Amino acid sequence: MKKSVVTSMSILALALAGLAMFNSSIAGETNEDAKSVAWFVANIQEARQQNRVCYNTPDLQSTPNCVNALHALEISFKGGN
Repeated sequence: MKKSVVTSMSILALALAGLAMFNSSIAGETNEDAKSVAWFVANIQEARQQNRVCYNTPDLQSTPNCVNALHALEISFKGGN
């Protein structure tokens, strides 16, 4: 009984670790790479370039850089207020 519980828990732990690694590799970027909205507002050309990449790659659209670049473009388009 104890051996089967230990084996089951080990398999579950390995599966969860594998899933976490898979999810991080799909994201393609980490929070360390993410630039802030303020950075994108100050570097509007980079915001436009990032937005093009995000538009052409739907898997990236929910990443921090895509969200922040789009927000910066919205702010600059509206005049900052």
